[in-house]
Amino acid sequence: MAIETLSEWLEQEGIVPSEGPGSIADVQHVRALLIAAARAGHSVSYSEILAQLGHRFTRPKMRAFCKTLDAIDRLGAEAGEPALAVLVVRESDRLPGQGWWVGSPARGYEGPWTGCEAEAHVRELQQRTFDHWRGARG
Repeated sequence: MAIETLSEWLEQEGIVPSEGPGSIADVQHVRALLIAAARAGHSVSYSEILAQLGHRFTRPKMRAFCKTLDAIDRLGAEAGEPALAVLVVRESDRLPGQGWWVGSPARGYEGPWTGCEAEAHVRELQQRTFDHWRGARG
């Protein structure tokens, strides 16, 4: 059987069911959670967003979730929206994880992934996202 969707891949890997409440692969549901965070003007940790979906944090679930974030940002970019994945951060330093920095030509940034420069870059991108969704109606 050929795998055609992210949900099918996650289910085949035994990470999460492809359908139903709490699916890590439910792009529209996860997108809605991130838009709510953007409108509230705050970031969410990987643990917090997984908990909202009814899951405990595990590395395999986080990696699967990151594929969903990539899909959300791809669709958003096509619609001319700012990235939402920048709102999902590590609890330790409130910065996105390595995959975010590597998976997207560093979102216009070439400095280190931690420290003051990285924090300033992420804050700027997050603010764009907050501003967009606070002004958006849809």
